[in-house]
Amino acid sequence: MKKIISIGEVLIDLTQTGSDEKGNPIFAAYPGGAPANVAVAAARLGAKAGFAGKIGCDGFGDILRYTLVKEGVDTPFLYRTDEQPTTLAIVHVDEAGERSFSFYRNPGADTQITEEEALAILGAGEPGAAASAEKPAVLHFGSLSLTTEPSRSAVLKLVEQAKTEGVIISYDPNYRPALWDSVEAAIEMMKVPLGSVDILKIADNELEMLTGEADPEKGSQALLDMGISLVMITLGSEGVYYRFKGGCGKVAGEKVLVADTNGAGDTFLGAVICKLTERVRAGIESGKYPAGKSVKESINEMDDEELQQVLSYGNRAAALTCSRPGAIPAMPYLSEIEEEMRDDR
Repeated sequence: MKKIISIGEVLIDLTQTGSDEKGNPIFAAYPGGAPANVAVAAARLGAKAGFAGKIGCDGFGDILRYTLVKEGVDTPFLYRTDEQPTTLAIVHVDEAGERSFSFYRNPGADTQITEEEALAILGAGEPGAAASAEKPAVLHFGSLSLTTEPSRSAVLKLVEQAKTEGVIISYDPNYRPALWDSVEAAIEMMKVPLGSVDILKIADNELEMLTGEADPEKGSQALLDMGISLVMITLGSEGVYYRFKGGCGKVAGEKVLVADTNGAGDTFLGAVICKLTERVRAGIESGKYPAGKSVKESINEMDDEELQQVLSYGNRAAALTCSRPGAIPAMPYLSEIEEEMRDDR
């Protein structure tokens, strides 16, 4: 199976899990960070996944490295710095399971990845280059890397180079207002990579920010017109609206008792990318595809029914994540999805 590599923030989500007898909030330290979440979600579901980013030389950094390795995520491009601490996100969860965020990141270690370190993923730099024998089929990143330097230039340069080398580019413009100087600055920078993107996962509120359209049909068309092949607009409990090859539609979400929505969108995306790369492997093993078939060619050959099945799988995985607290700890394993699918038959 071809590799999926995420680059960006890996951090500690200090998530409110309750209150003590005096009413003081109690927090749990969960491993998280959207791109890291995507890598773990894909790995738990059977994909060959890796992560590139930077952590501090501290106990939280140790937890994050241990977690990624334990989850089967390749980490030759997970760097450490003694100049900045591991980034922390404070996650407050309301009664409906919805989240709000604040950050200890001024700067944090995740923002300190350099251009040389990022390009090493493609075998174009010294750090970790020897470990990068296989170019990834999919490169995934999010907008938090674009909030500040040097990570901003590093990730944009990597995306540019990976695109020229035929790597599929996946992007999640994950808006966190606490990390931007203004809404205007966020919109301007979050738009920058759109012309290089093949797969876009975007929340409904971010759709209006980047396209000026609140309507998923109009907004997704505007994104497709920018050259994006697959647009997926997540609608929370309502599921996902998609546009692909001129067609569009909605795949309903799975009903679940929500404990915590943190990581649900990342699980959805990890599951979708996993399925898209797995499609090539299955096709080669069955004789449908020749050995050299690319993931990009396989995706372009999908019909609408196949895509809906992939998105339904992503919705199922996201629903399981919502049913328990935390981001990475809550993500489902392949065996859980398979068991649920057997139960549905």
